[in-house]
Amino acid sequence: MTMAKRDTYTPESLLAVAVEVFNERGYDGTSMEHLSKAAGISKSSIYHHVKGKEELLRLAISRALDGLFAVLDEPEATGGRAVDRLQYVTRRTVEVLMAELPYVTLLLRVRGNTDTERWAMERRREFDHRVADLLKQAAADGDLRADVDARLATRLLFGMINSVVEWYRPGHGGAATSEEVADAVVLTAFAGLRTPGRD
Repeated sequence: MTMAKRDTYTPESLLAVAVEVFNERGYDGTSMEHLSKAAGISKSSIYHHVKGKEELLRLAISRALDGLFAVLDEPEATGGRAVDRLQYVTRRTVEVLMAELPYVTLLLRVRGNTDTERWAMERRREFDHRVADLLKQAAADGDLRADVDARLATRLLFGMINSVVEWYRPGHGGAATSEEVADAVVLTAFAGLRTPGRD
């Protein structure tokens, strides 16, 4: 009697493979055939778990967004001086980015070609606006330099944070820990942003 090969994939492990393929090939350049081959299972097995590749994209992006938005609800992000909250959110955003690196990488690469991508871009803008509001409040409190435009400072801060996905490779010899990278981002950003003598 021959036993049928049991599908050992879980939705979580399938999602991890899908994210890897999406990041490698691009979402638009990925077919269900590509996902099937990468996972080593049939397309019908994938459809057992999800409706299609757009659902996988939404699940992956949701994981990244949920992690980022959760930071904004942490106690240190909701109470105290705006500059301290901003610094905390910056640190935690770097930590989430590094903990969920493939998922956040995918989030940062969406271009708005599908409903899911447009939804993701809107959610990203919402997150960015909430952080920008913190930065504006810190500037209004006098805790950030008045000679740096708040919108420009926001873009530079996100540029520094988001660039981590382009160069950070965990597990490579000499790779910095998430704590070291978060420390470096916070030190670099806030040494330049904070009003001298107000730290």
